Amino acid sequence: MIFVSSAAIFAPWVAPYSYETQDTLNTLAAPGFDHWMGTDRLGRDLFSRLIYGARVSLFIGVATTLLALLIGTIYGAVSGYAGGGADRVMMRFVDVVFALPDMLMIILITVMMGRGVMGMFIALTLVSWVTVARLVRGEVLRIKEYTYVEAAHALGAGDLRILLREILPNILGLMIVTLTFRIPVAILAESTLSFIGLGIAPPFSSWGTLANEGWKAIKFYPHLILFPSVAIFLTILSFNFLGEGLRDHLDPKSRTRFG
Repeated sequence: MIFVSSAAIFAPWVAPYSYETQDTLNTLAAPGFDHWMGTDRLGRDLFSRLIYGARVSLFIGVATTLLALLIGTIYGAVSGYAGGGADRVMMRFVDVVFALPDMLMIILITVMMGRGVMGMFIALTLVSWVTVARLVRGEVLRIKEYTYVEAAHALGAGDLRILLREILPNILGLMIVTLTFRIPVAILAESTLSFIGLGIAPPFSSWGTLANEGWKAIKFYPHLILFPSVAIFLTILSFNFLGEGLRDHLDPKSRTRFG
């Protein structure tokens, strides 16, 4: 994960070629010394495009998850802390959104917004925040019954101060673990959208668009789909391992809670 992130950040210095540079004499070349992962049908270096594609995939995965975490945390904290009728109304809205098929909603929003980073960013954020809201709301309902929260009430602390100073710091571990588990979900969703043709428009690429291009030539040039597929798999696996490690470190008793 660190290697992939570093390569994405320093792509102009790491990639041996530009993502759009064409070598017309070596189209669909097999992996070799000049092109470590071969070239595509336009002669573009697959290794370079994989590195530049990591920028798109990781940016969408991290950025959408951070925004969804922010929205879901605020919404879930307010709902859980308010309780009563406000909580019921707010959570019924969450239940409606949660009941809709995620991928269908993402596809519909992406089609309306148009292909590109912004469309996927908005679509993934609007779908992802409800899961965070449900988790945060449950934790706030549990923590607000603790004695130290009641003591803060008795001392005259306001609701905003109690949320910010007494409750939210105690669910920070949940938020961090949720972040690490939701990032690979967003990366996989972006890759799926790009694979079916709703992702980044050429000449830019993501791992999903590279896999889509490789799928069209999988019979004769399997390396075109092999390398982006391996990159997606290893990145998702590394984030899941990181999430497991953070979960055990922050709260060894929370396995069932974070699921």
